[in-house]
Amino acid sequence: MARLTKNKKEALSKFDVESLYSIDEAAKIVKDITYTKFDASVDLSVRLGVDPRKANQMVRGTVALPNGVGKDVKVLVLCTPDKEAEAKEAGADYVGLDEYIEKIKGGWTDIDVIITMPSVMGKVGALGRVLGPRSLMPNPKSGTVTMDIGKAVTEVKAGKIDFKVDKFGIIHTTVGRASFEANKIAENVIELIQTIVKLKPTSAKGTYVQSVCLSSTMSPGIKVEPKSMMV
Repeated sequence: MARLTKNKKEALSKFDVESLYSIDEAAKIVKDITYTKFDASVDLSVRLGVDPRKANQMVRGTVALPNGVGKDVKVLVLCTPDKEAEAKEAGADYVGLDEYIEKIKGGWTDIDVIITMPSVMGKVGALGRVLGPRSLMPNPKSGTVTMDIGKAVTEVKAGKIDFKVDKFGIIHTTVGRASFEANKIAENVIELIQTIVKLKPTSAKGTYVQSVCLSSTMSPGIKVEPKSMMV
């Protein structure tokens, strides 16, 4: 059995790992048990009562977190020349097309989000082998394949994230930073959970939101009472 570090022992002494906490309590606890020297990310794991192997039970969507995620999101816009000015004015970090497609083919992926337009998806689709495993492939459902390039860039920069259930029926995503005030972490979590609830597949049976866990980088997980987020 792995030996507990001093920080982990101290963290585990501050809450009961088996108890369910309200989201307000959990947000305060996660700040209290974070000991990293950097501004740790605060992450949420949500286990859903769905079978992702069935197409009609795949849960995927986007949400604009009211307080953002606390990091500077690097955005690449792959577009035609007539859309470049719009992308730059909205705050995109990189704008272009063929030169960036060649860079990505060469292994460059120093970006967080790629936004593109329908007319160039033929070129972008050829990058699936590089972008797919890194969850960087633009998708109309996540709002990253659009003609409204400026709006898409602005939303991503402001804290819009996309999420997707994995093969085990779990959604993992970042909901803020340890430096956030506890109420801002809670607000982000509630917004995400309520969005997930709205996306419940009609074919899903039984309990939909089965468990929720809040943690920060290298911290233990705190179990959250799902009902505390159904406001």
